[in-house]
Amino acid sequence: MKEKYLELGVSEPVYDIGARIEQELKERFAAIDETAEYNQLKVIGAMQKHRVSAECFMATNGYGYNDLGRDTLEEVYASCFQAEAALVRPQITCGTHALALALMSNLRPGDELLSPVGKPYDTLEEVIGIRPSRGSLAEYGITYRQVDLLPDGSFDYENIRKAIGERTRLVTIQRSKGYQTRPTLSVSRIEELIRFIKGIKPEVLVMVDNCYGEFVERREPVEAGADMAVGSLIKNPGGGLAPIGGYIVGRKECIENAAYRLTSPGLGKEVGASLGVIQSFYQGLFLAPTVTAGALKGAIFAANLYERLGFPVFPDGSQSRHDIIQAVTLGSPERLVAFCKGIQAAAPVDSHVTPEPWDMPGYDSPVIMAAGAVVQGSSIELSADGPLRPPYAVYFQGGLTWYHAKLGILMSLQKLYEAGLVEL
Repeated sequence: MKEKYLELGVSEPVYDIGARIEQELKERFAAIDETAEYNQLKVIGAMQKHRVSAECFMATNGYGYNDLGRDTLEEVYASCFQAEAALVRPQITCGTHALALALMSNLRPGDELLSPVGKPYDTLEEVIGIRPSRGSLAEYGITYRQVDLLPDGSFDYENIRKAIGERTRLVTIQRSKGYQTRPTLSVSRIEELIRFIKGIKPEVLVMVDNCYGEFVERREPVEAGADMAVGSLIKNPGGGLAPIGGYIVGRKECIENAAYRLTSPGLGKEVGASLGVIQSFYQGLFLAPTVTAGALKGAIFAANLYERLGFPVFPDGSQSRHDIIQAVTLGSPERLVAFCKGIQAAAPVDSHVTPEPWDMPGYDSPVIMAAGAVVQGSSIELSADGPLRPPYAVYFQGGLTWYHAKLGILMSLQKLYEAGLVEL
């Protein structure tokens, strides 16, 4: 085994420290496999309940009326996430689009949006209007308010209570950390927050940005009281096979509002052809629990490896996990770039190219992204990225198999080691 890693460019000192870490994680990896087994059975049960058949995989075009595969898949998603309804479409281009769709379809001029968990992910800033942009919620007279988490990562209940007012229509909760070093929220903590908010104003809608969190736990946010949960199919639920798409699950009224916004008033969910991608949506969902487990093992391996070398990691090597993202604070732009070069070098696609920082749309500082992915931008495939700004944290996620995630982490350390940026 060591010889195969050496052939791929991993040196003996890097391999040896990785082998020690992996040995220490056997019991924890077994627990991840148990969760994956539970979620696998959940997905199979939903597919059987809604009588998925070979006819569901047929492509449709044009208007897409009576698309059996599309409509059945949405029933399967609703069952998996314990929701009344679901919208799962290739016409939803990415996670940011899915979130924007959920917000814009369920908010009206004069409403206020509240985030009780601090600033949302960078790409939502222009959607909300924190950074001015055409078509933002702010341009439609929808205001925004946020309450930051307390220094220890807990909810600031006192100020959340003060922030909920007459115009508060929708509360958005980002489950994952984004480009921050705050804790990812477990489904239990999300449930606690939703109960508090609904106790103050029962009619308020709660939306959870579920990106990177699907199938990490046995429960999903709708089961914890969320009115909507939103995500991308090129993250966890697409299983690495979905080539595009996003989903919204939750209350029937909220989903219908989103469908009318996605297509047109009067049309809603009735139109939207599946265009030949529906089979990959089904296959990806079927594989999602085990693919997510592999990515989760990679994140835990990365946390323990880099923590052992003295780098601050979030979550730390022993904390419970609620998404697949691992943040490592590297402390310098040189280390951040070297880490990403290692991830790229481990990829099955474009391993020969070198990632460089650039000014990506939707971000306020240069970002470096490494991803040798079959699906462009797929962050359930092995990838790493981070903004070139202090504290120079890198955000690692994905790996369709644990073995690929492991290779990627070892190669990231190899590049740091070769550049003299870390001592083993």
